[in-house]
Amino acid sequence: MNKIKFLYSIAFLLVLATGCTKKDGIDSDLSFINSASSSALAKVFTISTDNSGVVRVSPTGEGVSSYTINFGHGTGAAASATVTPGGNATHVYPEGSYTVTILTTDIAGKTTTTTYPLAVTYRAPENLAVSMSQNVHDLTVSATSLYAASYLVYFGDVTNEVGTPMAIGATVKHTYATSGNYNVKVVALSGGAAKTEKTNAIVVTDPFGLPLDFENAFVNYFFGTFGGGQGFATVANPSATGLNTSAKVGKFTRGWEGWSGTYSPMGAPNNPIDFSVGKIIKVLVYNPDAALIGAKLNVELEWAIGGKPSNGVAVLKVPVTTSGAWEELVFDFSGIAAIPDGTKFTQLVLRFNDSVDGAGAVIYVDNFRLTK
Repeated sequence: MNKIKFLYSIAFLLVLATGCTKKDGIDSDLSFINSASSSALAKVFTISTDNSGVVRVSPTGEGVSSYTINFGHGTGAAASATVTPGGNATHVYPEGSYTVTILTTDIAGKTTTTTYPLAVTYRAPENLAVSMSQNVHDLTVSATSLYAASYLVYFGDVTNEVGTPMAIGATVKHTYATSGNYNVKVVALSGGAAKTEKTNAIVVTDPFGLPLDFENAFVNYFFGTFGGGQGFATVANPSATGLNTSAKVGKFTRGWEGWSGTYSPMGAPNNPIDFSVGKIIKVLVYNPDAALIGAKLNVELEWAIGGKPSNGVAVLKVPVTTSGAWEELVFDFSGIAAIPDGTKFTQLVLRFNDSVDGAGAVIYVDNFRLTK
């Protein structure tokens, strides 16, 4: 009987030992891997809204070991990217339609290829602001805008004009062949089809200097006043006969102060009064008041380039000799030794009847010339 019990005990231990040769839940059967596959695949396109063309591709799925993204645009290494689960890749696209291909590899090594359409559309630039500065015939243009990739500038002086490219933050310059009225158009480009444009009307003027009449509609005949001067204006010729039949002339009305006058920068520094051309200034004048016969018109030249001579040196006074008719006054600066040869003056000053106080005296002037 004891032998039988002993044999049962040995058998029980053998069965127990055999059952414990593998850990619970773990064995060498890997056949389930062959049936595993990625699932719940999806793609995520994050498309930038600033016209940079940047698109982030963030594929997602279950049971995935890696993704290979073919962007559908570009060449070489830049045309694709491989990312791990949770990762993403970015690519810069021009505006257009594309097919993005994602090759998914699961943990069993199986692959799945899926294609996705992608449309990249650029937005129209916003808040376009144009800045322009003029110097006689020269124009400088700059612009700012949200979402602009670049600009085209049309200066409006050429038939079938091709726009001049202008980069972000840059300026472009243009010189007009002639004065006139022009429309300057700036087009903000998105980098795609969308664009925004703005047009500004400008007046391109001719330089203001000698010879000087008042007939050109595209000259800014600026004359300021001082000493209570009542003003300077371009007006109709009060007597288009005799020496002066032009349509327009200048009219100066002096102020109360005897030293009142009018001044003009004469296009400084582009078109100064150049004494290398001549030192004699001739001007037509019309005095409407017989009581002012003998009153003097002062021609004073100031602000010499280089500072020599100083202001107050180039001053001449010549009396009017008649009223009710145009006459020519001659101001000969060649006799003033203090004026160096070749001097260039950048301001013309006129005074009339400065020997007395009293407002209201009027003198008409026209056809300033510089001669030898």
